[in-house]
Amino acid sequence: MKKTAITMLLAAGMSCAAIAQTKVIAHRGYWDCEGSAQNSITALVKANEAGAYGSEFDVSITADGIPVVNHDDDIQGYVIETTEYSKIKNLKLKNGETLPTLEQYLQKGKQLQNTQLILEIKPHKKTENENRAVKEIVALVRKYGMEKRVDYISFSMNICKELVREAPDAPVYYLEGDVTPKELKELGMAGFDYHYKVLQKHPEWIKEAHELGMKTNSWTVDDEKVMRWLIDQKIDFITTDKPIELKQILLEK
Repeated sequence: MKKTAITMLLAAGMSCAAIAQTKVIAHRGYWDCEGSAQNSITALVKANEAGAYGSEFDVSITADGIPVVNHDDDIQGYVIETTEYSKIKNLKLKNGETLPTLEQYLQKGKQLQNTQLILEIKPHKKTENENRAVKEIVALVRKYGMEKRVDYISFSMNICKELVREAPDAPVYYLEGDVTPKELKELGMAGFDYHYKVLQKHPEWIKEAHELGMKTNSWTVDDEKVMRWLIDQKIDFITTDKPIELKQILLEK
C-alpha cells in the first residue's frame, strides 16, 4: 500500500521532497506496541522498523557520571543524578528490559542507519550536573562517530547553550516554547521543538523560523486534526506516540 501511494504521488508530478515535507519522530521510541516500552532499546528498534525518520529518547546522568535513558528524573524511587549507576543498573523497564545506558542506546542506534536519534537531555536539579551531562553525552556521541546521526533537544536553556558550546556543529533545539525563532537563531540553535499549543498560539513562528533557515518540530502530537494542521503549516517534524498513523496521513496528503 505504501509503495502504491508513493507511486501515485510521483505519477501526479510531485517530487520526493514534497512527499517528505514533514518527517515522523517516534516519541520515546515506538513503544505502543507488543513487546516494547517507553525509552527501551526495543522501542528504538521498533521505530526503525516502522520507518520513522527519528526516535526520541531521554537522558540523565548518574551521580558517578553514567548517562542513562529514562524519561523521569527518578526511577523506582531513585533520583538519577544523586544515585550511583550500580544501584539502578539492574532495574527493569515495563517490557522486562534492563534500564539502558546511553552507550548501549548509541551502539544499537549505530546499527539502525535509517533512524535519526533525537536525544533529549533532561533538566537536572544542579547546573553543574547539567554541564557534566552535556560533556559526557557529547563525548559518547563522538566516541561512536554518531555526530551526524544525533539531534539534541532540551527544556533547559542552560543545557542548550552548553550543547552549542560543546558541539557547535550539532543541531540543538529548544523545547520550552518561550523564546522566538530570532532569539534562538542568535543563540546558535538549529530551531525549535515546541508543544503544538504554543504553535497554535504563534503559528507565524513556523514561517519565521524557515525564513531564518531553521528547522521546526512539534510535540507530542497524537490528534489527527492537529497533525493535519501542522502538516499544512509546513512543520518539518512531528513528534508523536502514533508514528504509524502519522505516516499514513502523510501518504494521503
